[in-house]
Amino acid sequence: MLVVMHHDASEREIEAVCQAIRDMGFQPVPMPGEQRTAVGLIGNDGPVDDSTVIGLPGVAQVLHVSKPYKQVSREWKAATTLVPLGRGVAVGGRDVVVIAGPCSVESEEQIVAAARAVRAAGATALRGGAFKPRSSPYSFQGLGKRGLELLALARQETGLPIVTEAMDEGGAELVAEYADCIQLGARNMQNYSLLRAVGRLRRPVLLKRGLAATITDLLLSAEYILAEGNPHVILCERGVRTFDSAARNMFDLNAIPIVQRLSHLPIIADPSHGTGLRDKVIPMGRAAVAAGADGIIVEVHPNPDRALSDGAQSLFPEQFAHLMEALHLIAGAIDRRLAPSPARVELAVG
Repeated sequence: MLVVMHHDASEREIEAVCQAIRDMGFQPVPMPGEQRTAVGLIGNDGPVDDSTVIGLPGVAQVLHVSKPYKQVSREWKAATTLVPLGRGVAVGGRDVVVIAGPCSVESEEQIVAAARAVRAAGATALRGGAFKPRSSPYSFQGLGKRGLELLALARQETGLPIVTEAMDEGGAELVAEYADCIQLGARNMQNYSLLRAVGRLRRPVLLKRGLAATITDLLLSAEYILAEGNPHVILCERGVRTFDSAARNMFDLNAIPIVQRLSHLPIIADPSHGTGLRDKVIPMGRAAVAAGADGIIVEVHPNPDRALSDGAQSLFPEQFAHLMEALHLIAGAIDRRLAPSPARVELAVG
C-alpha cells in the first residue's frame, strides 16, 4: 500500500499516517518527492485494510501495489533509481555504464594491466573476482583477500570504481571494506540470508539473475535487499539455462524492457556469461545497449588464452576497444551516451 499525501501536507500529518501504519503492525517508509510525499507500507504479504488511513488529514489517495514485490515496483516509485558507484559514476540515468575486467584477479600484473586497458578504451568501472564460485571444487577459486587488495591497487592506479563478488555473509563484509559495489552472482540470487546481509551493509549491490530464475524471482530477490534499507540495487540479466546446447545460456534481451516496465531499479546486461563465447559477446553487447540496458558488464583479459577462469568468453583488449567504439554510436542513436571514465584522483602525499 502507498499513501500519497497532498502537496501541502504538514510534517505532523505525515507522522500521523506513519503512526497509523505502525498501529496496524506494519512499517511505514516515508518517501519525500519534489511535489509531494508518499508513505509506503511494508511488512504485509497480502491485502491491507486502508480505512484507518484514507480519511486522515493530508491524505490525497491510497494506492494498492498489486505486485508481490513492493519497494522494487514501478507502482511504488515511478522515477528510475540512480545508483551511485562513487567517483562520479552512477547507474540508471541517461549515461550507459560499461563495467569491464577479467573474470578473476590472478596477479598484480594481470589486474593492473586489465584495468589500464579497459580505462584506456573508456570503461566506467572495473570488474574482477577475488572470490570465485566454480562448478568444480578443483577449479581456481580466487585469491580471496589478496585479490581485494589488488583490486584496490588497480583502482588507485586508474581511478575506476570496483565491482566484485561476495559469496557469503562474512565475505560480504570483507568485500564492502574494499569494493565500491558488491556483486551477487547468479548462484546466490536466492541466498536470502546473504541478500539480507548486503541490504544491511548499505553498499551498492549488483544482483545477477539466477540460471533458472523468472523475472519475478529476480525482483523478489531485490526486494529482500531493499527491505533491509538499501535502495541501491542494480539488476543484471546474464542469461538463463535452456534445452539448447548451441550456446552456454540464452541471453534474454526481453528481460531488459520487461524489467524497466515493472521496476524502477536500473538493469544492466552481461553478454559474457549470457553467451559464454567470445565471438558472441560483442554482438550481444551491442544488442543489449540497443535494447535499452543501463549498462553492460564484460569480461576482458590481457591474455584470455592463459586466463585461469572464463578465458573462452573474455575479450582481448583490442576487441573491447572495438566494442566501445560501436557502443558510442548505438547509445547516440537512442539518445543516450556512454558514461565517461571517472577522473583520476591524485592522492595527497605526506
